[in-house]
Amino acid sequence: MKNKEYYLNLEYGIATRELSEQEGGGILAYYTDLPFIAGDGETIEEAIQDAKSAFASYLDVTLEQGDTIKEPSHLMKTKRINITVPLYALEQIDTYAKNHNMNRSTFLVESALRRVGL
Repeated sequence: MKNKEYYLNLEYGIATRELSEQEGGGILAYYTDLPFIAGDGETIEEAIQDAKSAFASYLDVTLEQGDTIKEPSHLMKTKRINITVPLYALEQIDTYAKNHNMNRSTFLVESALRRVGL
C-alpha cells in the first residue's frame, strides 16, 4: 500500500540554491519533481530538513484527501500499449481528461491504479 512511509522512502531529488539578500538570504531547498514543496535555512542541511518536513506535511494532507502523489520521475518508465476502447467511452474519457488538465494516458493510468487499489 502506498502510505506516508512508502513516499518518504522514495528517492526524490532535492535541489538547493543560495537566496539573494533581496530574497532574505540563506539557502532554498526544493523537490525537483515537486517544486511547490520547498524549505529554507541558514545551511544546506537546515534547508533540506525544512523541505523534508514540508514534504511530510504535504503527504499528510494529500493522502487524507485521496489525491494522487507524483513519484520521482526517474521511477516513471513507460511502455506503449495498444488497447481497444469503444468510441463513446473514448469521447467521455477525452472530455473528462481535457476538463481536468490531463492527457488521455494519465487519466487511464490513474483510473486503473485507483481500481486496483494503488
